[in-house]
Formats: sequence, structure tokens, C-alpha cells
Amino acid sequence: MAKKSGAVKKMKILVSDPLGPSGMAELRKDKNLVVDERPGLSPAELKAIIGEYDAVLVRSGTKLTSDILDAAKNLRIVGRAGVGVDNVDLDAATKRGVIVMNTPEGNTISTAEHSFSMLMALARNIPQAYLSVKNGEWKRQKFLGTELQSKVLGVVGFGRIGREVAKRASAFGMRVVTFDPFISAEAVKEYPVEFLSFKALLKAADFITFHTPLTPETKYLLNDETFPLCKDGVRVINCARGGIIEEKALYKFIKSGKVAGAALDVFEKEPPEKNPLLELPQVISTPHLGAATQEAQENVAVDVARQVVDALYERSIKNAVNLPNLDPETYRVLKPWIVLAEKLGLLYTQYFGGVVKKITIRYGGEASRYGTKALTISVLKGLLTPVCGETVNFVNAPAMAGERGIVINESVSTQQEDYLNYIELEVEAVFDGGAAQINRITGSLFADQLPRIVRLNEFKFDVQPSHSVLFIHNEDQPGVVGILGTILGKNKINIAEMSLGRVRKGKKMLAMTVINTDNEVSKEVLAEIKKFKPILDAKAVKL
Repeated sequence: MAKKSGAVKKMKILVSDPLGPSGMAELRKDKNLVVDERPGLSPAELKAIIGEYDAVLVRSGTKLTSDILDAAKNLRIVGRAGVGVDNVDLDAATKRGVIVMNTPEGNTISTAEHSFSMLMALARNIPQAYLSVKNGEWKRQKFLGTELQSKVLGVVGFGRIGREVAKRASAFGMRVVTFDPFISAEAVKEYPVEFLSFKALLKAADFITFHTPLTPETKYLLNDETFPLCKDGVRVINCARGGIIEEKALYKFIKSGKVAGAALDVFEKEPPEKNPLLELPQVISTPHLGAATQEAQENVAVDVARQVVDALYERSIKNAVNLPNLDPETYRVLKPWIVLAEKLGLLYTQYFGGVVKKITIRYGGEASRYGTKALTISVLKGLLTPVCGETVNFVNAPAMAGERGIVINESVSTQQEDYLNYIELEVEAVFDGGAAQINRITGSLFADQLPRIVRLNEFKFDVQPSHSVLFIHNEDQPGVVGILGTILGKNKINIAEMSLGRVRKGKKMLAMTVINTDNEVSKEVLAEIKKFKPILDAKAVKL
């Protein structure tokens, strides 16, 4: 706070979406805050007034676009009552030094209870039977259900919500199996669950429920290729994100009888207008009600109000999704290293995967000049984001890594390396079948202060980690680059930059070809590339 003419300058907060009485009461009890509640503003109206405010509180209705944030000259804090922040331009907010915070924990119980309610309703055909009775029918045999006792529940994603669902399933006598590529069984040994690979879970489960964010790794987990792995008569529940289940494939396998039913709280397009799934009697649905309880709404309202007030008074910053807690000058200097650290983590998870057991982060030269805490947090945020999505941020990343049993080591080197200034990740992880591997990724900043990926295991190259990057591991033979160019060109994928690293292994020369592309490389294009004989592997990542 600043003083002017002997008076305390009041800070202004705009609440641009309905927040709820408990949240508003939390804001208004501080007499040094001016709180304006103005839901339903048009973008033009919001842009015209946002420059007056120190903080803005939103739900999902308000869109804080780049041009609106450019007009927010005094804005310091954006508080999101909820998890998703896709209605906020995070890049624009970060450039302006605006901290964006969400509230990822307030709806955990609400969503878990709704998921289990959907599971029970699906097992006993409750919505269908209800409608039948309302229509004057009494057809008991038509709605024969199945018991939960001794059935196998597959929980995909074992974060907070998945764990709460597992506890409820165990109480009903279900055997719970889970798949989570970033959590080890040792880290959650107090839960009565069995960890399986995704394919093994599909084969074992009578019911499958999803509790993951929607990321490139989780999109269409159930599709034309994976549905056939499931038990005949499997039932699926999705109260997480639309797009985790491929809806066309789900429709096909329900029609064929492979899938006995589905309970959906979320859809790829919402509202799901003219969605053929809604025509099937085996499908029950609700309009995205996972967090729609009075308690959950009040929890996130109070949480976001307290977080915003604490941040305005510089008491603490909680659940910041775009900025580590640094003073402005330190952040300005460290920002390129923070960007590099996060991208190294993003690259590791997307390229290698596995259940991470231990990560060693080595800092050299300028990378450690202002300490390593913010950089280590940035690495962890990048590492966890492809799996945890919007629930991980610059504040909770260390805690979430701890929940997953990840051991974190840091070291600062003063020895001469290939690069004077660098960050190197050495990650020990376990892969399918129990095999352990150690993989390394190194990044550096050059004179232009732009992040570079300079090493991946034994391969050295110079790659800008931006947008879509294609990694090709191949035998070094004539014609490989030409074939790659032909395949990408045919699919209208433009090459922005290319870098090449080579090593000799025995009598063979191997290469890593890294291509920055202007648009994403689809799974179909990757499959086409892999058919070319010298190609050993091909992976596309988003950085």
C-alpha cells in the first residue's frame, strides 16, 4: 500500500463473474479495499474500466484477452475461482507482470462424490428407471443392474480426486486398480490400490473412471485402438475433461455391445448439441456438474478471495500459475532461465515419460547466480504439467512432486563444461515392465538470451524450444532429411528450423534430427514417418 496526503490509498478489486456471498464477504471485510461486483460486462465495457483496478476475480465467463490486459495499467493480480485458466491469456499476463492464481483444491470432494454417484447410477440404471416410472411404466426386469461388490474399478489418474474416488470404491467392496504415469505405488501406499499399466488396467476393469487433465498425452485415451482391449461389457465414467474419451469411438463400441454403458459429465463440445451419444439409452449424462455443489462453490470463492487479498498485501502468493514468487528485478533477470527450466521439464515428460523416481538438476555459471529455488520449481512445473495439467503451478509444484515420491537433488557446478551457463536434468525413471532408465537433457542461454536445448542424452544440437518440435532418432543414411521434408510438405507442415546431432555406436552412425514446425505434427504423420526404414523413433512435443 502507498500513502498519499496522509491517507491510505485504497486498492480496487473488480469481481467480473458471480462469486458467491462467502467470497464477497471475505473481500468486503477489509475496509481498505474497494470492491466492485459487476458480472456480465461486455469485452468493450471491461476494457474501458479495467485500468482502474489492482485485482480482478473471475470464474469462466470473463475472457481476459491480450488487448484487455494491455488496458489494465494498474492490474497486479488475477484470481480464478476454479481450476481452468484458459479464459486468461497467460502469456500477456506474464509479460505485464500480472500474477494469475487459480483454486485447484476447492472442488476435490465435490467432483469425487459426483463421479461415484455417476458410477452408481450407471450400474443400476437409475436415470433410465426414473424416466420409465415418470412415464407410467413399471418394468423392473428392463432395468436389471450390476453390483459393485467385487467388481474391478480402474482409476485413470491418481491425484486428489482419483484418490477420493478410490476410497469410496473400496468402501463398497470394489477392487481398485489405477494407472498414473507419474505416481509410484510407494508414494501412496496407504491407499488400497494396485498400480497397473494402462493396457493392463483396460483388460482388468469392469468400470473405468477418468481423473486426469486434458493434455496431448491424455487426449483420446479411449479410442478405436484401446476400446478393444477392454473387457466385454465395460462401463466408463468421465467427470474430468471432454476429449479424454473419443466420442465417435465410444458411440461405435456401445452400439456393438462391447461397452455396456457410459456416464458423462463432460463432452468435447459443451453444450453437446445433437451429440449422437445422447440418443443412446446406455448413456447417462449431466451438464458438467462435478464442482456444482454449494460447498465447492463457496470453497473456491473463499479461497480465491483470500489468495487475492494476501497477494495484494504481499503477504503470500498461493497457486500462481504463471509466475514464481520473486521481486520484479530478480524476475526480470531470471526470466529467460525460468523459461528454459520449465521447457526442459516439459520436454523430458513428453519425450521420455515413465514414473519418475529421482531428478538431479545441475546448474552451471549464470544459471545459479540468483539462487536455484525458482529454477527448480520451474523444472518441476514443466515436468508435471503434461500429466497434471492446470492443477500444477509455481507454488504447488514441489508439493505435488513430493506426493508422487519424486526425490529432488540440486547441484551447482563451477567446473568448465561444454557450456559455461547451463541447466542439466538427470532423471531416473521406471518404465513399463519395471525397467529403470536414466536420461539427460541439457539447456543453455546464448548471447541473445533465448533458451536452447543443446543436448539430449548423447546427442548434441542447437534447438529453440518453441511451439511444436519434432524429434527423429534415425540411422544416419543419405536421403533421410529429404524423406522427412517430403512427408511434412505433403501434410502441409512447414519446417521453421532444423538441427542435427550425430554419434557413432559400434559400426553404426546414429543421428537425432530435430525439426521446429509451424504447426503440430499429428499421430498419423508420426506413424507415416516411422514407416521409413532408417527411422528408429519419432516423437512430437509441444514447448
